[in-house]
Amino acid sequence: MMRRASDKRVGMFWIVIGMAAATAGCYAPRGGVPTVDDVVDNPPEVQPYRIQIGDQIAVRFYRNPELNHEVIVRPDGRISLPFVDDVDAVGLTPQELDVSLTRRYKGELAVPDVTVIVQGFGGQRIYVGGEVSSEGVFDLRGGMTLYQAINQAGGFTDIAHRRQVILIRKGPDGRPKGHSIDLVAVEHGTRPENDVPLQPYDVVFVPKSKIGQMDQWVDQYIRRLLPISPGFALSAF
Repeated sequence: MMRRASDKRVGMFWIVIGMAAATAGCYAPRGGVPTVDDVVDNPPEVQPYRIQIGDQIAVRFYRNPELNHEVIVRPDGRISLPFVDDVDAVGLTPQELDVSLTRRYKGELAVPDVTVIVQGFGGQRIYVGGEVSSEGVFDLRGGMTLYQAINQAGGFTDIAHRRQVILIRKGPDGRPKGHSIDLVAVEHGTRPENDVPLQPYDVVFVPKSKIGQMDQWVDQYIRRLLPISPGFALSAF
């Protein structure tokens, strides 16, 4: 039991470190966190994918194929390309990086026609905890959903409260927000839309009883599990 609790804290620590890197400079005052009832009509918003450290990027020049490159996003968040040297990539969507490269190559090419494709994902992780068979940090595979992640963690335990699985995700204001999702409806096929796609650094928690005050619970959950000061933990999201 002690080892299980220790592994959980280590996993959550690295999740938060990843979130801190992904949200650096985006801190905003805390906004409201949805209550259990709010989430029924307001599922978590799907955010556009943003490039991360370790991602494999293919840059294609359709009018100048000799410049085509496949690069890995370095630990400093940049990529290197001919003629333009280092280019910031982390935190941008592929479309935003496309626009940035097109602008940079206007001085080098008559008609820059650039396309950016993310071919491989580096450092994409989620955390699954609570009443599952094997808590821990898991690779986020393309298209993985909430229900698939729980199966990846060995499935529900016998005392899992499947009608209120909690998904903690960074909101538009940069703060963690809790979303309550009924997975019994997913299992029965009555609400397949509840099986939402996961995003990097999502935290999935399966409780064993109903949670009422979602905002208070999210704060307590983060403070209880992270092996760092509460102030740092909350501002890191």
